[in-house]
Amino acid sequence: MKKLRGHPQSLYPVQTKYCGGCGHGVIHRIIAELIDELELREKTVITNPVGCAIWADLYFDFDSLQPPHGRTPAAATGVKRILPDHLVICYQGDGDMAAIGAAEMLHAANRGEKFTTVFVNNAIYGMTGGQMAPTTLVGQKAATAPNGRDPGEAGMGYPLKVGELLAVLEGSRYIARGAVNTAGNVRKTKAYIRKALEAQLRGIGFTMVEVLSPCPTNWGMEPVKAVEWLEKQMIPIFPLGEIKNTLEEER
Repeated sequence: MKKLRGHPQSLYPVQTKYCGGCGHGVIHRIIAELIDELELREKTVITNPVGCAIWADLYFDFDSLQPPHGRTPAAATGVKRILPDHLVICYQGDGDMAAIGAAEMLHAANRGEKFTTVFVNNAIYGMTGGQMAPTTLVGQKAATAPNGRDPGEAGMGYPLKVGELLAVLEGSRYIARGAVNTAGNVRKTKAYIRKALEAQLRGIGFTMVEVLSPCPTNWGMEPVKAVEWLEKQMIPIFPLGEIKNTLEEER
């Protein structure tokens, strides 16, 4: 019998620290499979900052760098410029990328830095206790918004649509949004990340794939309910698909 799937070489066979139902493990698997398929394990560097992303180096069997919170794009810029023949991946959560790291994210994209960002959007701060994030939905409850996010209340505002924000910048070349709530969406998300990585290998500018991911623990839900909530509540606010694709123009 032919074996069609096995454990990715780029992923250590260790027990996960992520909560039950968390999407990070699925996203890790996607990235590891792609690195194996591209045969670039010895030439890949992932930058994973403070937040749930900080555990990524426990699972990926290739080089990693842990920048301070929010400074991931700045660190990735340096790595890519020093090692232009390497595949450089920013692995960021919504608190890291869209809050404290917003300036670094915007300027890296605007400059057209030639690395790829995988942006995990679970609409809340995960590791630090479920505080409201820039991507938290209107009405969604959080530790710092116990009655739900209210745009009319000082300081809360509206959910930040990072993909659409970066798409208007001239330095960005490929922006997409996927999800890991269904097998079909996992396959599509993998295809988006593959496009982004292959664009980086061709020396094209900034690429980013946003991935909607469940966080049952901080959403206060069972894993199955969290997947349903992502489908019914998050996807209408953060529509899936390619947001910007100029790759054909760059050939």
